Amino acid sequence: MTEFVARRLGADGPRVFPLALGCMGMSGMYGESDDAESVRTIHAAVEGGVTLLDTGDFYGMGHNELVVRRALSEMSGAARGKVLLSVKFGALRSPNGVWNGFDGRPAAVKNFLAYSLNRLGVDHIDIYRPARLDGAVPIEETVGAIAEMVTAGYVRHIGLSEVGLDTVRRAKTVAPICDVQLEYGLASRGLEESILFGLRELGVGVTAYGVLSRGLLSGSTPTGKGDFRAFLPRFTGDNFTKNQTLVAALGELAAARGVSAVQMAIAWVLARGEDIVPVIGSRKVAQVREALGALAVRLSAEEIAKLETAVPAAEIAGTRYDKHQMAMLDSEK
Repeated sequence: MTEFVARRLGADGPRVFPLALGCMGMSGMYGESDDAESVRTIHAAVEGGVTLLDTGDFYGMGHNELVVRRALSEMSGAARGKVLLSVKFGALRSPNGVWNGFDGRPAAVKNFLAYSLNRLGVDHIDIYRPARLDGAVPIEETVGAIAEMVTAGYVRHIGLSEVGLDTVRRAKTVAPICDVQLEYGLASRGLEESILFGLRELGVGVTAYGVLSRGLLSGSTPTGKGDFRAFLPRFTGDNFTKNQTLVAALGELAAARGVSAVQMAIAWVLARGEDIVPVIGSRKVAQVREALGALAVRLSAEEIAKLETAVPAAEIAGTRYDKHQMAMLDSEK
């Protein structure tokens, strides 16, 4: 296995492999999933060097954490000892899967944590983060509750997700923040306008999800029932048709380089700074192996410029979430 230089999540956060594995897709968000293949995918990622696994207690209403637990239980002690867990919490769901808002109250934070620890079969979580900002609860209170859990030994580091700079600054008055999880890739470059610069000033890292815009840049399409991408603006109607032109342009540049479009897109994010760790949402062994291949792709300044010209973010048709969800994102305000 080739050795790669670890990246630190923020000034005080943990050092992790340059790529992280996002496990959300293993619990039905992109249609039907196979638990056995999911476990094999997690194992392949860890065997390839990945040290950070990202999950959420609301992915499959607990199912995702149970899949991660199974994968961890089947690893050797040496492999398991290298794995760090990042867990998002706070989204509320009904038995039928409907989303019912968000809860960031201190008592809820501790309740969510207790259940995650039990489902994952661990005595601590390495990075614990609210998945969104609860507009009814000051971020100081939510982060303060996690800080109490850090003191108690149940959490190692505190992260945030989809929040703006003002929220990060307020959170940091309560406790150290190692990273913020934000959507970032060739098709989603909004954080370059101000958030990324501000986070660097604050010494806070970025775990970048949506690197492939949920498979848009790899040519993937919604698979049917249960695939939430069917409701996303970039995958519907004229927007999807328009976006295929940019997808084709990316594919041509990748082919000229002798790599896949997936690897080219991931390599672009990797080149944006060593304080950024792409979270790759693979759910099959072949996908994770392809993603790992991006680490060998070193882009020149000229290639980066060509990529950004061929796939200009301003030309991507459609927002990354629907209107209702976009309105909930503190990072977009």
